[in-house]
Amino acid sequence: MPPAPARRPVSPVGAGTDATRVASYNPRVSLPLVGRRILGLEAAGYGTLLGCMGAGAVLGTLLLKRLRRTVPANRLSVWATLLFALATLALTLVPNAWIAGAVMVLAGLAWIGMLTSLNVATQTASPGWVKARALAVYLLVFRGTMTGGSVLWGTIASWSGVPAALVVASAGLVASVLLARVWRLPKDATADLAPSDHWAEPVVAGPPGDDRGPVLIEIEYRVDPARMAEFTAALRRFSATRQRDGAIRWDLWEDVAEPGRLVEAFVVESWVEHQRQHARVTHADQLDQQMLNAFHIGEGPPWVRHLLRPL
Repeated sequence: MPPAPARRPVSPVGAGTDATRVASYNPRVSLPLVGRRILGLEAAGYGTLLGCMGAGAVLGTLLLKRLRRTVPANRLSVWATLLFALATLALTLVPNAWIAGAVMVLAGLAWIGMLTSLNVATQTASPGWVKARALAVYLLVFRGTMTGGSVLWGTIASWSGVPAALVVASAGLVASVLLARVWRLPKDATADLAPSDHWAEPVVAGPPGDDRGPVLIEIEYRVDPARMAEFTAALRRFSATRQRDGAIRWDLWEDVAEPGRLVEAFVVESWVEHQRQHARVTHADQLDQQMLNAFHIGEGPPWVRHLLRPL
């Protein structure tokens, strides 16, 4: 590898922890600039630097299997982001291409650690019925931020120089670690997202047409007024599950004449869509519902009714 003055930028392709933290910093865009302008490398030297990053990624895959057994995904993503930020900053300081190659190995290791953490989190956080769509949205956001990030970092490099762009990217990566405290990556296999099929079939006088709708589902709970705040907080958290499974509106009502009598109401577009809701409920949802039903003090389980708009 021919000697030269400096080195090449690394990319937070994976450095977007929980939500794609900073606009993704694409190494393939800035690396040629670092290799050419800072390190003075020709095509072969640039290819070697890129190969060093690939070697780091291969090394990372060998280490990750063992690390994932003991290190939670969120902590692993934080470490990978910080290591990537360190490698990005180091590219502005290394004196020659040899050290730059070593830095790129570390960058590749951090890149694959972040990338696999995001991929695994997307897979494990999505129930089977929506997994394909969740992955499609994830890839759309991931690739879109890489494209937007390439424009952003290229613009900063053209205005302030390549070293300045690398320093700003590194600082942004470090700051993005704060997001890991708010939007945490889930632990692997913490929730059983297999269908539970525990909902009873609705009682109907006659089978409604599949296209009948909208459908209003009401669930009536009797709750000790002393535990009202605790119950409503838990039920409001569970509303996200209702909306995930197809509800287009969700509300919670309290009977003014009878304290402790609460009605959860949610609307789905059609009868067939509500039937699909039955198939989408997971074992993890079942545990949440058992926790909610534990607040119920009425005789028998919470009362459920289904209402259709008249023809």
